[in-house]
Amino acid sequence: MIKNESSPEELIKKIELYELTLDNINAGISITDADGYITHFNRPYGHFLNLEPHEQIGRHCTEVIENSRMHIVARTGKAEINKSHHINGHDMVVQRIPIKKNGKVIAVYGQVMFQNVEEVKQLATKLNMLESKVQLFEKELFDLRSTKYTFNCIIGKSNEIKYLKTEAQKAALNDSTVLVTGESGTGKEMFSQAIHNASPRRPHPFVRINCAAIPKDLLESELFGYEEGAFTGAKAKGKPGKFELANNGTIFLDEIGDLPLEMQPKLLRVLEEKEFERIGGTKIMRSDFRVICATNQNLEDLMKKQKFRKDLFYRLNVIPIYIPPLRKRREDIIPLAKHLLKKMTATANRSPMDIEKTAAKELKSYDWPGNGRELSNVLERAMYSSDNNTIYKGDLPFNLDYSTQSHGKKKKLTLKNAQSQAQIKAIYQALARTGYNKAKAAKLLGIHRTLLYKKMKEYDIGLTPE
Repeated sequence: MIKNESSPEELIKKIELYELTLDNINAGISITDADGYITHFNRPYGHFLNLEPHEQIGRHCTEVIENSRMHIVARTGKAEINKSHHINGHDMVVQRIPIKKNGKVIAVYGQVMFQNVEEVKQLATKLNMLESKVQLFEKELFDLRSTKYTFNCIIGKSNEIKYLKTEAQKAALNDSTVLVTGESGTGKEMFSQAIHNASPRRPHPFVRINCAAIPKDLLESELFGYEEGAFTGAKAKGKPGKFELANNGTIFLDEIGDLPLEMQPKLLRVLEEKEFERIGGTKIMRSDFRVICATNQNLEDLMKKQKFRKDLFYRLNVIPIYIPPLRKRREDIIPLAKHLLKKMTATANRSPMDIEKTAAKELKSYDWPGNGRELSNVLERAMYSSDNNTIYKGDLPFNLDYSTQSHGKKKKLTLKNAQSQAQIKAIYQALARTGYNKAKAAKLLGIHRTLLYKKMKEYDIGLTPE
């Protein structure tokens, strides 16, 4: 191989470039020969040591740099990286690197990494802070991606709920599509999250999408994402879709019965192929996800009306889980009510509360058209309505329209009715506190026992605890 020899002018230009480079590096640099005599000394180092750089050339490093070890590194041939060096009253961090040719040391390169150890401490503090922030963000991201419900959160002692939990736990062990059905408020998302949390996919995202809450023209971009410039208003760098974000995790399609008919074949293809394209893109995207769907609609009725595709239904209905309403599993009402009340009082920083037996009977006999969601709402209102640590029958909002269930009509909220409601609440509390001793209850209320009887009859309040 023939080498092109540089001309004297080119060599001068190269040397000038090297010197300019050394002088413009924002760190103190010195270079010695194999005997420790300085051959290069840049301006920043001279400024720091208050020396003229060119006057140091040819001098031994020990004459110029306090506590220098450049000559020692030249002799040992061993680099000294990020070592402490005390000079001019400062503790600096330096590195000394032997330059070798054919295995022999011909020079030593020295550089001040930090002019003060405090810089290292500040950097370490910043790095620790950044590391803590990263850990915090990772935790927050995990919390956002993860779920809050497990099978322990599903409360109930009925045979129905025990069977459902067993079936759902079996479903968690495989990747088949799950279709959770039931009335609004029965806990469909709770079951879906519990399945995800008990599955091998737990460390990965649980991505929710409500098919009824997203406008029809935006649903496709939400599901599959889009590329840059795909449509007016699209983000400059594009956006990943829910299926993309759910990679290795679970995608939860809530209100699947409201999925537009034109979107259904596209969803079917994604479920079968596990691949899709972003809107405006040409690249095939692949994602490994598990699908759980939920709906409060009857999909079979929708199929008859040609509002839901049969092939999609069969693809979704691999593992069906139907959650019965509370009115069909009444023995779950009180355990669930106590569980919800315990959580509410803890959240509200209040003392634990109990449910008096007539109030419990009222809760158990109510039909709960809104299921668990309505039960939670009623208990929260009762908690704030109660003046003590017990919820009485009169504290229950649906009982405030006294005899609503007995007469089948809801009374109009007037000043007179409000007064009656307050009296009902007071009577129930007095009776409960006195063990349904009417004489003691009347005394507690500050009225004659005859008036108490009259009021109890007027408001259809039982003379004995129900």
